[in-house]
Formats: sequence, C-alpha cells, structure tokens
Amino acid sequence: MENVRIIGCGHARAKHLVTNHDLEKVVDTSDEWIVQRTGIHNRYLSEDENTSDLAYRASIKAIEDAGIDKKEIDLIVVATMTPDNFTPSVACVVQAKLGLNDCEIMAFDINAACTGFIYAISVASTMLKNYKCALVIGAETLSKIVDYSDRNTCVLFGDGAGALLLKRSENSCLETVCLSIGDLNKVLIAEGLPLKKALTNTDISPSYLTMDGKEVFRFAINAMQDAILKVSEKAELNIEDIDLVIPHQANVRIINHVQKKLNLPDEKVYINLNEYGNTSAASVAIALSEAKQNCLVKEGMNLILTGFGAGFTYGAVYLKW
Repeated sequence: MENVRIIGCGHARAKHLVTNHDLEKVVDTSDEWIVQRTGIHNRYLSEDENTSDLAYRASIKAIEDAGIDKKEIDLIVVATMTPDNFTPSVACVVQAKLGLNDCEIMAFDINAACTGFIYAISVASTMLKNYKCALVIGAETLSKIVDYSDRNTCVLFGDGAGALLLKRSENSCLETVCLSIGDLNKVLIAEGLPLKKALTNTDISPSYLTMDGKEVFRFAINAMQDAILKVSEKAELNIEDIDLVIPHQANVRIINHVQKKLNLPDEKVYINLNEYGNTSAASVAIALSEAKQNCLVKEGMNLILTGFGAGFTYGAVYLKW
C-alpha cells in the first residue's frame, strides 16, 4: 500500500456540445435508441483544441484546487490513446504549456485505453518514492478516430480531460490493481499505421475505432467486478466499507450490472456519462473531479476508482480521501 494522497483535482471538457438529436442528423439513430442502450444524452467534441490543450486546462484547475506552486511538480504522467503526435509526448507538451521547462521534471505518456487513468495513478504513486509531486492526467480527443457513419460507436464517445495531483503522505493510503488480457481478435481496436514497401511512400487513410459491442460488454461487467473485489481485498475492506465507487463512464447498463452484482446502492456509485459520454482515459478523471466539485467526496471516505478498456486492460484504485 502506497502512502500517497490526492491534493487537487480538475477537469476540462471540449467546447462543442453534441446532443443525441445532433447525431440524428448525421447517422441512422435516435435519442431514444441511444439513451436506452447507453444512458448517454450529450457529449463534447473538440474542433480547435488538441489532447494537450485539454490536458493543460484540466491541469491548471487541479493546481488551483490544490493551492500549490506549480513548480512543486516533478513528475507528469499522461494517459491517452489519442495524443497530439506520435512524439513528443502529451506530457512533455503539457510541461512546456505549464511553463515548467526550467524545472527538473520526468514526463511521459502511457496507453492503456480507457483504463489509462487507473494505470497512470498506479505508476505515479509507486514513483513517488523518488519524486515529490505527481501530476496525473487522463486526456482524449476521441473524435479524431471516431467514424461518424458507424452508429454503434459514434454515439458513445466524447472529448475531455481530467487531472489530479499526488503527494506522499504518511496519513493516507492508496492501493491499486492493474491487469490485462491480450486481445488478438481485434474486439476493440484503433489500428496504427500500416507497414509499407521499403523505400516507398504511400497514401495513408484514417484509421477509425472499431468495436464488437457484445464482447466488450461481456468483458467489462466481469472485469470491473473483479477489479473492485481484488482492490477491496488488498485494502482489507469489505464492499460495505466503500463509500463511493467512481467507474469508467462507458455505458450505464454495464455500470448498473456491476452495481447489482455487488449490491451497491445508487448513492454509492457516481455516474456522469449522460452528460459526457465515454471519454476513455479521461472518464474516471473527469468523474472524480466533478464528484469532488459537487462535494460528494469528503475527508475520511473510502473511494474506489475502476475502469476497463481495449487491450484488454482493467483495474481499480482504492484510496482513503
């Protein structure tokens, strides 16, 4: 168990609101169809801000919430599957945007898809043995890889970012479980650049996110339940001891299924996907920040953050607030 605590949270959503009725104009779908199958009403899409821009805005809010000098940060970890570029990393760009290039900072990205923020917390909390203050970010501009002629995927995803600051604290504790199951069947995938004949250039067509919804649903309900139980066991707690669960905001039916399996009442599960849709690695980060902003997270509470994603990846974080 790591003796670290969250000292500040922040989030940023993309500027362009897209309702289910807006999607009705571009693809064969309806508000009723989307709400019944996902629980999503709105999502926000970015037209003029890249992943690093959203990550920067969320970071500023987290720094303000923590009330610290940004120069205390010496570690930046960004979880994303939609970076601005192959290189440099989003984390390095955020460092520059924050005006921290004259500081001694380690900055890097990780990709665990929708579980990315959970993985990033796990990595950063372990590294705080050698660092003082970690800025952990989940940020995505999924609209870059969404096919808006595919009604099974385009209704789900939104753009946004969430951030938190971690510091070591002997009076706090954090436990993580991060797991994976390799997917060779391309159940949930956004393909990379294709190979090409040596010494030649070829036209590159965009690669869109594709998903086998039924297989993802089957994996998700088992993965989140397993992660919650495992992290509770590591923290030596029963499910009844948990005050609030903040799950990956992918589909309300998945969340409700896990609730039922674990006998979690509605007041112990935070849901905001109706407003944001699935923002992948930003999902849990935004939800945590918003829950704190709404005074639903209070000192002494037992919290679990949990997620699942392509890879397949899944995991959970337990923390004493």
